[in-house]
Amino acid sequence: MHKQSIELLNKAVADELTAVHQYMYFHFHCDDQGFDLLAGLFKRTAIEEMIHIELLAERILFLNGDVKMVPASEVRKITDVKEMLVMARDAEESAVLTYNRWANECATNADSVSKQLFERLVVDEERHYDLFDQEIDNIDRFGKDYLALQSMERSRGQGGGEG
Repeated sequence: MHKQSIELLNKAVADELTAVHQYMYFHFHCDDQGFDLLAGLFKRTAIEEMIHIELLAERILFLNGDVKMVPASEVRKITDVKEMLVMARDAEESAVLTYNRWANECATNADSVSKQLFERLVVDEERHYDLFDQEIDNIDRFGKDYLALQSMERSRGQGGGEG
């Protein structure tokens, strides 16, 4: 009865798994480069995407489907901070469009609960989009100074700053 919803929900699981892997990769590299604030942003976003996977999995199991834990794609090896943010913002924008479309498909198939789940995910993905877009704007406006301030934050926290 809900075969199409299960298929869409599993596609979303795959997309969310990809996002978790990508954002954790970005987290590791931002942390390694001393950009603690951006590292934290990527880590928090990855954790939110994990919560999305859990919600999707619960719905799939409720519909008597099987959760397919296979990422949609491989992690892209990007270490330039601005490129990371652009990729993340674009991925979130794509997720918003896709989840809106899938919400409508679920509604067409008389599955209002899956529709509402996709709508909830859209709200989170739009917020993620906005956060990444703000960071890109900061880099565009302040350039290397913005990233230097993040490195200084780490130095301060390690006793290298104020005394």
